Amino acid sequence: MNAALGLLPPGHLEEPTPIVIVGHVDHGKSTLIGRFLHDTGNLPDGRLAAAQTSSARRGLKIEWSFLLDSLQAERDQGVTIDATRLPFALSGRPFVVVDAPGHRMFLRNMITGSADAAAAVLVVDAAEGARDQTRRHAWLLRSLGIRHVIVALNKADKLDFDKARIAAASGAIGTLLDQVGINAAAVIPLSARHGDNIATRSTQSSWYGGPTLVEALSAVPHPVSQSARPFRMSVQDVYRINDQRAVVGRIDGGQIEIGGEISINGGALARVADIKVWSAAPPVRAVAGQSVALLLEPEIVLARGDLLHAPAHPPQAAARLRARVFWLRSAALRSGEAFSLRLASAEYAVTVVAINSVVDIADMSDRAADHVPPEGFAEIELAAARRILFDPFEPGSPSGRGVLVDAHQQVVGGAALTGAAALAPNAVFPTSSAVAPGERAGRKGHDGAVFWLTGLPGSGKSTLARLAERTLFDVGVDVVVLDGDTLRAGLNSDLGFSESDRNENNRRAAAVARLLAEAGQVVIVSLISPRAADRALAREIVGPGFHEVHVSADSQACEARDPKGLWAASRAGRLQGFTGVDAPYDVPAAPDLVVTTQNTPLTDSVEGLVTYIRGAVAAPGPRGTAG
Repeated sequence: MNAALGLLPPGHLEEPTPIVIVGHVDHGKSTLIGRFLHDTGNLPDGRLAAAQTSSARRGLKIEWSFLLDSLQAERDQGVTIDATRLPFALSGRPFVVVDAPGHRMFLRNMITGSADAAAAVLVVDAAEGARDQTRRHAWLLRSLGIRHVIVALNKADKLDFDKARIAAASGAIGTLLDQVGINAAAVIPLSARHGDNIATRSTQSSWYGGPTLVEALSAVPHPVSQSARPFRMSVQDVYRINDQRAVVGRIDGGQIEIGGEISINGGALARVADIKVWSAAPPVRAVAGQSVALLLEPEIVLARGDLLHAPAHPPQAAARLRARVFWLRSAALRSGEAFSLRLASAEYAVTVVAINSVVDIADMSDRAADHVPPEGFAEIELAAARRILFDPFEPGSPSGRGVLVDAHQQVVGGAALTGAAALAPNAVFPTSSAVAPGERAGRKGHDGAVFWLTGLPGSGKSTLARLAERTLFDVGVDVVVLDGDTLRAGLNSDLGFSESDRNENNRRAAAVARLLAEAGQVVIVSLISPRAADRALAREIVGPGFHEVHVSADSQACEARDPKGLWAASRAGRLQGFTGVDAPYDVPAAPDLVVTTQNTPLTDSVEGLVTYIRGAVAAPGPRGTAG
C-alpha cells in the first residue's frame, strides 16, 4: 500500500483528551495557552527562544501568544486565524489543546477546531465581561455538545484580584452559561501574562479556594470511548491492492474484526476478509479512530460517501431532517435556499424547507423568524431528493455533525442533525443542478447575475432594460429581461396591487431571477419595487449576484412622459395606490448603480448600464475580441 493513503498502525497508548480554548478576540486565549505550556513544561524545544526573539523585534520582553501564533498574518494582525492543535501532558495524561479563533471573521474555523473537544476553556476578560462573541461561543459550545466548560477569568490583575468585583464577573458569566444549559465546572480568576492561578496558586488571591487551571484540566473526565459504539465507517476512497478492491476510510465508531459482518448503506451485507493498515502487520481487529483498508467478501462496488455499519445497529434514514445550524454567510439564510450537506465523506443536495426558531443572541431565547441572520443559531428543516443516512447528533461523539456548502464550495454553516422531520402533506424534494456555476461561466464566457432596475413609473426602466438586452445579446451575452408588466400578464396574473400582492409579486420575480442566474444567464429585472424592504428581500433571495440599479428621474419628469397614461389616471382618481401619487416610493439608499434618465441622452444611459453589467459578469466584448 502507498503511504499517501495515510493509514496508521493501531496504537496502544491512551488517546489524548482534546481541550478547546475559546473566547472573544483580545481576551487572551493565545497568551493563556503559551503561558500554560511554559509553566507546565510542555513547550517544544526551541519554541520559547523563538518567541523571545520575535518579541524582542517588536520591543517586547516576552509575548506569550507568539508561542502559538505561528502565522505571520496572525502576529501582524494580533488575532488568531486558524485552529492550532498542540499536545501536552499533565501527570502523564495526554491532552491536545485547540486554540480556536475568536474574531468574528474566523468563527467558521472554530466549528472544525472544536468539533471533537471533550471540554472547553472559555476565556473571558474579567474587566470587560461577556461580549457578543462570548455569547456566540457559549451557544456554539452547546451546539457542539461540549458541556464540561472551565471559565478562565483572565486579566484578573486589572481588578487587583478584588474578591467582590471578581465575584460579580463570575456571577455574570455563570448566568450566561445557565441560559444555554451549561453549568461551569470551575470559574478561575487568573492572569495569563503573569501566571497567576495557572500552574500554581497566586499570592494575590488568597481568598480563592477553587482549582488552578492545571487542577481543573486534570479533573476533566476521560472522553467516552468511541470503540464501544456501534460500528461506523464512511468510505473515503476505493483502491486496488493487487487484484483486490480495498475500501479505505476512518472508523468513526465501534470496532471491526476479520470475519465480521457489515452492512452497506442499510442494504447489502458483506464479510471482512482482511484488514490492512500502513507500515504494520495486518491486525485482527480495528477500532474507532484508526484509518484502515478493508477487503470485503463478496467484493461490492462502493464509492466515496457510502456508509459501512453494524447490521444490527443501522443508522437512521430520512429525506427530511431537523438540524441545529450555526449560520456563517454574510447574507441571511432563508427558506428555499439549496446547499450541499457534507456529512463525513458523504455529500447530499438539500434545500432549507423550514426555519422553526432562531436564537436571540441578546438574551439567548428562541423566537420565531423567517430568516437566520449572519452568525445566528437556528433550528431548521432540510429536505433531500434521496434519503440521508445519519446518526442523530449526540454530545461527545462525531454523530450527526455536518456542514452546509454553497454552490461556490464555501462552507456557509455548521449543521448538527438532530433527527428525522415529519413529512408535510405537500412535502417537496428540490434538487440542485448537476452543472457547477464555473462550468456554465466557462461555456458562456460570463457569470450569471441579476440586475434589479427600480424606479418610479415612467422613469424608463423597461426601455432601458430592453435596449441593454439588445446590446448585450449582440456581443454574445446570454441575457433575459423580466419586465413587471410581462410577469403580471402571466406568472403573476393572479396578483393585484395590494401591499401583500406587491410583496408576492417581488418575491416571485426574485425567485425566478435567481433560477435564471444560477443557469448562467444575465437577468435584467424591470420592476418598480417601491419598498426598500422588498428589494432587500430580493437581494437575500438572489444572493451575492444581486445588483440594485436605481433608474433615477423625479416625479415631474416621469409624469410629463406618462407613456402608459397611468399618472393621468391616478390624478383623475381612476387608479388607486399608484406609486408616486398616493403610494410612496423608497428611494434606494445605497444602490449598486444609479442610471439617470431625466436629463441624460438615452444612448448614454444604456451605455452606462451595459458597461456596468459587462464589468460585473466579466462579459466578453464584441465577438472575437476581449471585453
